[in-house]
Amino acid sequence: MGLFFFAYRDFVRDADALLEMQGFGRAHHRVIYFVNLRPGMTVADLLDILRITKQSLARVLRQLIDSGYVAQRHGETDRRQRLLFPTEKGRDFFEVLSATQARRIEAAFAALPEDTRDCVRHFFAEMTERGDQQLLRTLRLIEPMS
Repeated sequence: MGLFFFAYRDFVRDADALLEMQGFGRAHHRVIYFVNLRPGMTVADLLDILRITKQSLARVLRQLIDSGYVAQRHGETDRRQRLLFPTEKGRDFFEVLSATQARRIEAAFAALPEDTRDCVRHFFAEMTERGDQQLLRTLRLIEPMS
């Protein structure tokens, strides 16, 4: 668990500094990440992914919308749906945040024997709750079952 703690601390360090310069925190990062990963997702889907309350999401989402990082639109078939899209500013910020973390992951993978990389991916997939396996496939975070 100690290794996991230090790896996570260092993994989020650079992104945290960039977020702080915008007046944001990790909750903002999570929303930016998933809205960019799946543009057009509903607020309800985001709540399911993040497992937070509507009240918690509302504050963070309002800040991201007001700051121009996320756009919210009504669903075409169901006007009650609120669909979330990254703006150009949101996509650019996502790219910057992701680049710092991707470099860290790529460097760690480069230090591993090639035949062990799938084991690391499998380890992280196994760390998630069983009920999220389909979501991980939908988000293309793990391979579909053959």
